[in-house]
Amino acid sequence: MKKLGIFLSVGLILLLVLSSLAFAGEKSRLDVILERGYILVGTTGDYKPFSYLNPDTGKYEGHDIDAAKKLGEALGVEVRFVKTTWKTLIDGILENKYDIAMCGITRTLSRAKKVGFTDPYIKVGKCPLIRKADKDKFKTLKDIDQPGVKIGVNPGGTNEKFVRANIKNAEIIIIPKNLSIPEKLAKGEIDVMITDNIEAIIVSKNMPELYAVDPDNPLTKDDFGYMIPRDDFAFQNWLNLWMHQMKEKGELKKLREKWIGE
Repeated sequence: MKKLGIFLSVGLILLLVLSSLAFAGEKSRLDVILERGYILVGTTGDYKPFSYLNPDTGKYEGHDIDAAKKLGEALGVEVRFVKTTWKTLIDGILENKYDIAMCGITRTLSRAKKVGFTDPYIKVGKCPLIRKADKDKFKTLKDIDQPGVKIGVNPGGTNEKFVRANIKNAEIIIIPKNLSIPEKLAKGEIDVMITDNIEAIIVSKNMPELYAVDPDNPLTKDDFGYMIPRDDFAFQNWLNLWMHQMKEKGELKKLREKWIGE
């Protein structure tokens, strides 16, 4: 029995050493990007002001699109955008369809079980968007969560997750295209849209008939980061240093002023 125990211990140590060597031999995504000369950026194109596929130009624009271009410049590589959806966002990383996802992505513990994240670059929180005519009717989440109230939400993201966790009485209506939700709200097809406070503020500025409910005191305290493969510390460290330098040089501030404002 003693010899068997020693044999098993040696075998376990050998297995751990071989596993470590195998992991050490894996290339970082950073090296892969530099060698091939371009970076693949996954983006949804449906979330202003971070990622929007302009139908008139056929090109992506927004805060994170500009950030992606600056990322490409810092790496010295070409930037190639890859269309994705909120529902398939994580799958795109796991299936190597893109190297990084950039489109206003909330960093969550559940997502971090499968993928990695950079340091945060902006703070956000969930906020109701309603018709201005209803601002005295819907002041709190309790006011909203009532029978007969219709809440529109895009599937697959943190907005849907928040709604399903907190709404018990109102009707939840899934709307595949995120950009179409404010229009349906304005037309009266739904009564409420739950989104991040930044989107709620910008939409209400562009559509005066809509109203962001207390965006300075959001229902959650969240932040955005860029989604990357998990456990690739070389790539993550490089990105975090790049983001730190972007902040120190005032580049992140310029992007915020351009696309979000104060």
